[in-house]
Amino acid sequence: MRMVLASNNEGKAREIEALLAPLGVSLTAQSFYYVPPVEETGLTFVENAILKARNASHHTSLPAIADDSGLEVDALGGAPGIYSARFAGPEASDAANNEYLLDELWEFPDTERSARFQCVVVFLRHAEDPTPLICQGSWEGRILREPRGENGFGYDPLFYVPELGCTAAELGAATKNRYSHRARALERLREQLSVKLRGNLDGSHR
Repeated sequence: MRMVLASNNEGKAREIEALLAPLGVSLTAQSFYYVPPVEETGLTFVENAILKARNASHHTSLPAIADDSGLEVDALGGAPGIYSARFAGPEASDAANNEYLLDELWEFPDTERSARFQCVVVFLRHAEDPTPLICQGSWEGRILREPRGENGFGYDPLFYVPELGCTAAELGAATKNRYSHRARALERLREQLSVKLRGNLDGSHR
């Protein structure tokens, strides 16, 4: 089955395709089809993921997968949330967003710096699909007072994972892909897609 990923990141497309390989899925980034970006006007991760998936499916006439993710900090009422990529401004760099987060949390003790990464992955059979598959994954941690590690991106250098004793930026890619919020959401998607595809095959023999 051919699908389009509502992202221009070809590396992400390869990673997700590898996870879905047992299902016989061929996944291509939307940049291959020159899909124009869509404005993320949703108020939740789910809404934004669906917007991106519908846009990609509409322009390619293919089933689509999209994800939306971000960081929730309890002391900030769940911020930056869906605005994680632009917390410090519309064109903010990762470094600027990290610095802004540290400024916002400077008065909070370590015991009040709990946070989690959230990821929502959506699958649409077609652009007008009224019943998309929606899978969610989260990764619990807390925010440090200074960055640690050189790997990853975004808030990874500040996101400390107690169960692993290090930040997300101190993990190798293989380890991160076992524990991360995106990995957990994609694992659930694979399970649900397996059931859906198996059901379609069973129905074709009736």
